[in-house]
Amino acid sequence: MISRARAIRILDEAGCPPNVIEHCKTVASLAVEIAERIRANGKEVDIRLVEAGALLHDLGRCRTHGISHAVEGFELARELGLDPKIAEIIKRHIGAGISEEEAGEIGLPTHDYFPRSLEEKIVAHADNLVGGTRRITIEERVGRMQKKHIGKEVTRRVEKLAEEIEEISC
Repeated sequence: MISRARAIRILDEAGCPPNVIEHCKTVASLAVEIAERIRANGKEVDIRLVEAGALLHDLGRCRTHGISHAVEGFELARELGLDPKIAEIIKRHIGAGISEEEAGEIGLPTHDYFPRSLEEKIVAHADNLVGGTRRITIEERVGRMQKKHIGKEVTRRVEKLAEEIEEISC
């Protein structure tokens, strides 16, 4: 698994702005905290994968700041020869996932973007709990989504992911 320093270097060399890199560091710190609590509760979790995936989750923001940054980051991770598990975290970190149908409606390649592995879910959840470099509540995240007129089904998914992760990390 790649080191924290290497992940940050990848973001920098790809051209990610400093604010994106700082956001990724904040998400990674929170994701590792969550993963450590889950492990302490007796569940198996790859903390190094969580950290690497969280650090690189916004790799695609070096190319775009739109929703397609997840796909762009996934493709860039593959081009760089990164671990496929990291690439999947990057692809599946948006909110609490996007269905194949929703992906088609918003112009993404028609794939299922739901986080599946525990590590993917932890990173997606941690990202939902960080606005810029500030930790926020899930209620704040949902409120921000509602202000952007993001549908109830999508915001409910974010809440359900939060409930799932909080249940095993408390």
